[in-house]
Amino acid sequence: MRPLTRYILLICLLWTVDAAAETVSVVTRDNAIRSESRFFAPVRAKVRYGDRLTVIGRKGDWYQVSAKGVNGWVHKSAVESRSYSASGRGRSAGGVSADEVSLAGKGFNPQVEAGYRNANKNLNYGTVDEIERLAVGEKSLETFIQQGGLIQP
Repeated sequence: MRPLTRYILLICLLWTVDAAAETVSVVTRDNAIRSESRFFAPVRAKVRYGDRLTVIGRKGDWYQVSAKGVNGWVHKSAVESRSYSASGRGRSAGGVSADEVSLAGKGFNPQVEAGYRNANKNLNYGTVDEIERLAVGEKSLETFIQQGGLIQP
């Protein structure tokens, strides 16, 4: 085989491998690409629902991924290989938000929530809504772990 032919075949092979690279979609509202395959490892980049990540490796329950110009790790619970159609971060043409699609994929949607509210009128859903709005920063969480002497998995 001539050197030029080998070179062309190699280029085609590399292009095919790259085109077939596995990708996963983020299925949580917010998440992070971390520097190590462990929870609470330093964050390299933030990712949001629907972001596509290229898988470059695996280690236990963790995917090594590439996205937003960085390589790092994301837990399998935050991603899924199939994707859902909800355009953009807001509402899609069908009137469904990305958050609703994510929750519906987990078996929870506005109708299910309404059913819970009707069946359990004595529960304080206002407090649940407040808790859902709480956000703890990475630095605060890291301090909590260190001060509490917690051992990370």
